[in-house]
Amino acid sequence: MRRRALLSLLAGAGAAGLAGCLGDGAAPAEATETTADDSAGTASAAASPESGDLPLVVDTIDAQGSAAGEAQIPAAGTPTVLDLFATWCAPCVAQMESLRMLHEEFGDDVAFVSVTNERLGGGLTMDDIRAWWAEHDGNWTVGHDPDSNLMRAVRANGLPYLVVFDADGSITWTHRGLASEENLRAAVEDVA
Repeated sequence: MRRRALLSLLAGAGAAGLAGCLGDGAAPAEATETTADDSAGTASAAASPESGDLPLVVDTIDAQGSAAGEAQIPAAGTPTVLDLFATWCAPCVAQMESLRMLHEEFGDDVAFVSVTNERLGGGLTMDDIRAWWAEHDGNWTVGHDPDSNLMRAVRANGLPYLVVFDADGSITWTHRGLASEENLRAAVEDVA
């Protein structure tokens, strides 16, 4: 009997891990529409006053495909895919494959930006972030927002967290957890 309970507990923890890593306590996203086939975290939503002060500027990292400086999110006048990630988040690693494929396909027409809110220190350095980025073949802008301003602005409540903006800067799609390439592609195609 205890073995069955333990197996149930482990299965639940595994499912939760695949759905996405826990957030940092930021306010939860409000979904206006959730699809049946992707109900784990997909929502189509218009930007609302409660979604924070966008656009925001984040510091960017000198890393593979990225230069040190600043990036406005969403990019002015350009559809934008925002990926919020952390180096410790296993689903964030899996999400990189879809992002890489879509960046290769849409990167000339859509801005791709990945941002981590991890604080440096306690064993994590900027070189660790650069190494993670290179190891997972990131080849677009990567930013650092240790105060989680961007997470609050888009009301992200976990990682990975994806946001697609149209060229006017309105949020057209959000997803908490690991998104399928098919669903992310559809969201990008809607704004590209």
